[in-house]
Amino acid sequence: MMDLFEVKSEPISIEEVTRKVERREAGAITTFIGTVREWTKDKRTLYLEYQAYEPMAAKMLAQIGKEAEEKWPGTKMAISHRIGRLEISDIAVIIAVSSPHRKAAYEANEYAIERIKDIVPIWKKEHWDSGEEWIGNQKETVPYPSGRPHL
Repeated sequence: MMDLFEVKSEPISIEEVTRKVERREAGAITTFIGTVREWTKDKRTLYLEYQAYEPMAAKMLAQIGKEAEEKWPGTKMAISHRIGRLEISDIAVIIAVSSPHRKAAYEANEYAIERIKDIVPIWKKEHWDSGEEWIGNQKETVPYPSGRPHL
């Protein structure tokens, strides 16, 4: 059986993550695909580098799935987040949610990406044509005074 919640260094497959939540009672499947963008705050990004405290990150992704099932009964969620070096347009995260009806799937999917940024120990380093920097937590509200995350 495939893990519903994973952190991995290999490219993520949209079809694989979506298959994890397919089921006969689901009338809707939503997906969120987070990709590496080239421009952020007027800076040209060359590539990103993600690091994670992997065992805890996978547990926190699973916790988000459990929270979503409690808030939206009948939903099933799968989340895959990539770490390592990611180029422009590479997929960093995929969230798939199935539910009997579309509204719950949309809401649970949006909830998941916001919770990932709140609680999952995954960090990114942005590499620009003008330099590089660890970007604090994923919401960019906690800086890293030492210049990098503490693992």
